[in-house]
Amino acid sequence: MAAKYRQLFLEMIEENRDLFLDFKEVHDKFVEDETFKNEFNEKGAKVVEIIRDYERKLTSQQDKGQYSKFSTGLSDRFWDQIRAFLPRIEFVGVK
Repeated sequence: MAAKYRQLFLEMIEENRDLFLDFKEVHDKFVEDETFKNEFNEKGAKVVEIIRDYERKLTSQQDKGQYSKFSTGLSDRFWDQIRAFLPRIEFVGVK
C-alpha cells in the first residue's frame, strides 16, 4: 500500500489530468526557454492552487492533537513527489 502522501499525489494528478498534462508541457518548454514564462506563470498559478488544496487535505488531520509534528514531514514528502514531476514548480509567480 502506498503512503498517504503518494496516494493523494496520484489522486490529484488523476482528478486534474488535463490541467497537469497541459502545465507539464508548458513547464518543460519553460525549462528550455524562459520566453514561456508568462504562460508558465498563468497556468502554474492554477496548478499551485490545486496542489495547496490537496496539501491541506493531507495535513488537516495531522494538524490536530499529538500528530501535529508529523504534518510538516508529510507535507515535505508530498512536495517531493510534486518536484519529481515538475522540478520548476516553485518558480511559478517568481519575477
